[in-house]
Amino acid sequence: MAKPLEGRAYVITGSGRGIGREIALLAASLGGSVVVNDPGVNLDGTGGDAGPAAEVVKEITAAGGKAVANMDTVSTEAGGENMIKQSVDAFGRLDGVIHVAGILRDRMIFNLAESEWDEVVDVHLTGYFNVAKPASVIMRQNRYGRIIAFSSGSGLNGNAGQSNYGAAKAGIAGGVRCLARDLGRYGVTSNGIAPGAATRMTASVPDSAREMRARAGIAQQAVREESIVQQLREPKYVAPMVNYLLSDQAWNINGKIFYVSGGSVSLAWDETPNRTIAKAGMWTTDELRSLVPSQLLAGLVNPAPPPADLDLPGRPVAKATA
Repeated sequence: MAKPLEGRAYVITGSGRGIGREIALLAASLGGSVVVNDPGVNLDGTGGDAGPAAEVVKEITAAGGKAVANMDTVSTEAGGENMIKQSVDAFGRLDGVIHVAGILRDRMIFNLAESEWDEVVDVHLTGYFNVAKPASVIMRQNRYGRIIAFSSGSGLNGNAGQSNYGAAKAGIAGGVRCLARDLGRYGVTSNGIAPGAATRMTASVPDSAREMRARAGIAQQAVREESIVQQLREPKYVAPMVNYLLSDQAWNINGKIFYVSGGSVSLAWDETPNRTIAKAGMWTTDELRSLVPSQLLAGLVNPAPPPADLDLPGRPVAKATA
């Protein structure tokens, strides 16, 4: 019986460790040939080590699969083009790109240096462009392809201390939806994954940052994740959904983002307006002062409300109790 990815070839960025590694191992076991990209850098993007990519290639080939290692960085146009070219040179084709690679520079916005912003955006968001652009040229010609990028709860919902990472991940979500419209007519799908998994990236978040987010009242996602049995948060649980999206059976899934964590897969649904107020003419400021809180925002919660003892202009004064 033919394997679902038999004869296909994929570039997987950041696949020397964590989620990317599990995606590569599963893709190879399903018959796909894989370019295992990983420059082996530290979480902050420094350093470099050929070992992680080489080890994954060794594991795949030992099991009878096909894989080659690549140590280029996704943060440069040349690096992205090299990965795509390597797939064509090594396997004679390119059928999909999965962009998992990422780094962290967690810091509150008022302490964030421009270089820390640029470095994170370069790997996550510009890296997405650097592999998707050259891949799209080939896929458009072939009238077939899969582009999958990794977003995050930080980009879709927000997280304290991650304005650079969250902005990049939100940008990826927007890119996923735009590429779907650019490429769908050519038989190419574009989708995104917002994973929940225990990786060296999540392990690097210090307790002080977790406590800060909890005090800010925005730790709901973290609480939900902690409630999942720990072994169900292993990176391998994210890989099946990614590989399903690579398959021919997913031909009509396009422009969507999925939350994947443990045994849970959810479709993100923030693509359309939720509530609307409308009139035949221009709103006045006084009308909006009344209707925005009572209609558009009724029942919604501020994700990080100021403390009760902070005297803010415009804030209703709490009524004294008898």
